[in-house]
Amino acid sequence: MANTIQARKRAKQAESARLHNGSLRSMVRTYIKKVVAAIQKGDAEGAKTAYAAAVPVIDRIADKGIIHKNKAARHKSRLNTQIKALTEKAAA
Repeated sequence: MANTIQARKRAKQAESARLHNGSLRSMVRTYIKKVVAAIQKGDAEGAKTAYAAAVPVIDRIADKGIIHKNKAARHKSRLNTQIKALTEKAAA
């Protein structure tokens, strides 16, 4: 346990930040799962809508440093690739 007043305060702040960041990380995962679920159903329009909702959330969390910007880009890229494949498959 922290010995000084400052260290105790920082420990409390770190704990509250950890809980808040965990909540935000969970929110991003939920948005990503909604896109994946729509893709697995074969619902191209639903996937596009879910993707459009997920992108700003992913970007916002990356800007805050909760997830790395490259990880955010990777998620967006992979989801978009899957949606494009689904759309092309439906068009063919």
